[in-house]
Amino acid sequence: MVIQEQRSLQYDHTFGIHVNTNYFVELAHEEDAVPLLASLTKDHRPLMIMGDGSNILFTGNFPGTVIRVNTKGIIIKEDDADSITIRVSAGEVWDDVVAYCVGKGWGGIENLSLIPGRTGAGPIQNIGAYGVELKEVFGELEAVHIETGEKKVFSREECWFGYRNSVFQTTLRGQYLILNVTLRLSRNPVPNIEYGSIRKELERSGITSPTIKDVREVVCRIRRNKLPDPGVIGNAGSFFKNPVIRSDQFEGLKIQYPEIVSYPDSNGVKLAAAWLIQQCDWKGKRIGDAGVHQEQPLVLVNYGNATGQEIQNLAMMIRQSVVSRFGILLEPEVNIL
Repeated sequence: MVIQEQRSLQYDHTFGIHVNTNYFVELAHEEDAVPLLASLTKDHRPLMIMGDGSNILFTGNFPGTVIRVNTKGIIIKEDDADSITIRVSAGEVWDDVVAYCVGKGWGGIENLSLIPGRTGAGPIQNIGAYGVELKEVFGELEAVHIETGEKKVFSREECWFGYRNSVFQTTLRGQYLILNVTLRLSRNPVPNIEYGSIRKELERSGITSPTIKDVREVVCRIRRNKLPDPGVIGNAGSFFKNPVIRSDQFEGLKIQYPEIVSYPDSNGVKLAAAWLIQQCDWKGKRIGDAGVHQEQPLVLVNYGNATGQEIQNLAMMIRQSVVSRFGILLEPEVNIL
């Protein structure tokens, strides 16, 4: 493995910010993880684990070592008439995994199509879209402790999954490098089409008995129409989480704002952050090269030469606007470094 010094990260993360890292190394094989970490931790430099960098905003150079996880492999662990369990290497591109599984007729993750990033990042954020979350098909994951080099298998319960959250975002943040993720998928899938936009798109296409392939195609179509391509304009997808508030707080808001967009949630009521931001007139706004996407106000974009600090400043102004008008503090979904 070659360690590069003073490596630009501009093309290693989807915001495309002009930043450097002191050191950069690629992890291509799981068996190299423990010796690599052992050699790097001796230097006591900060470490950051990165896949595609699709959920990161750099506000400055990274003063340590970036490890890009690029491990590959999908292995069948269990297989029966009803389900199949696969172990996926952390460096596999997530949407490639979805496409592979849908192609095999294995259902459960088709609603998570076109979510950017690598598989190892999925459990950290408990990725979710269109009525489905990763935790619903999650079996376990294997990870290595960065400081000690000890490997550990985490069950679903040990991951403490929540809305766009897990133990790896809270108490164990920055402590583990995920090696692989085990998923349990259905051999007799029943497509989940309850999410409104999926059902409408299927109806528009004249599909009355959708397959998981149909659902994947529809989800991809919706996402491509709704979200900007990071290859064209720098962004990290949804910048903020949809806030969950108490039911009584929602009822008060609904009296004042009858058109407020909401969804049921086990912890109260989930609001559409995009709607809140749009009501504060941020949709399409631009300050220098930092802006709010003209079609999707939940997405902040780099029009070319924005700094991470400029995008963070824009995010802070948006948050303040939403607090002032609705009394709701938006929480970033993107990791800000």
